[in-house]
This record gives sequence, C-alpha cells and structure tokens, in this order.
Amino acid sequence: MGKKLIDYLNYQQYFSVEGFWQKISNVAQKAGVKIVYGALLLFYASMDKNIPLADKAKIYGALGYFILPVDLIPDFLPGGYVDDLGALVWALKTVWDNITPEVHDKAYNKLSSWFSNIKREDLKLF
Repeated sequence: MGKKLIDYLNYQQYFSVEGFWQKISNVAQKAGVKIVYGALLLFYASMDKNIPLADKAKIYGALGYFILPVDLIPDFLPGGYVDDLGALVWALKTVWDNITPEVHDKAYNKLSSWFSNIKREDLKLF
C-alpha cells in the first residue's frame, strides 16, 4: 500500500470541538456548501457513540487538518480549500459506511442554517 502524500492521522492533535466551530463559522460562506457539508458530516459522525474508534481517529485527523490555519495550501489563497477538501474526502470515504441517517440529518439541518435553499439531492459527495 502506497504512502499518502499527507498522513492526516498526524493532525488529530489539532482537533477540538471549539476549534471546529470557530473555523467552520468563519469560513462557511467562503469554503462552500460541499466542503462545509463534508466537515459537518465528519463532526457529527465523530460524536456518534457507534462509530468505531479507528474511524474516529481518521475523522479527528481530517478535521484537525481542516482546523489548522497553516496547511499545505493556506486558506486565504485562491483554491486554498482544495487540500482541506482532500482531507475531508479521504476521511469520508473511509468512514462512509458508518455514517447514519441521523448524522446526515444533523449535518443537513446545520448546513441549512448557513445556506438558504439547499436541497439534499444537491449535496451528493460521491
């Protein structure tokens, strides 16, 4: 198995609930609907007691990378969220089968409070 360009698991130490909400609140409009939705799915999945610990470690790593202000491509640059999206997609793909309908509902409901006229069918990530 090849080594990932970035080992997102190394970023778990940067995850915190407060840091997540601060980052997501500050960048929601700039980052866009799909990035925010992916982050919210992972956040709410991390709070689900039925998610295996190994999956939670991956989620915390990806969200830690997302929160980190200085990463591969700084967020303030054009296209600065591409690397964050990569981290979120990597985690989502690895834990997708364990994300429950309740987690989807929580993420969608929160997303709807920031973006008007969002339709679930427009949120397909894969």
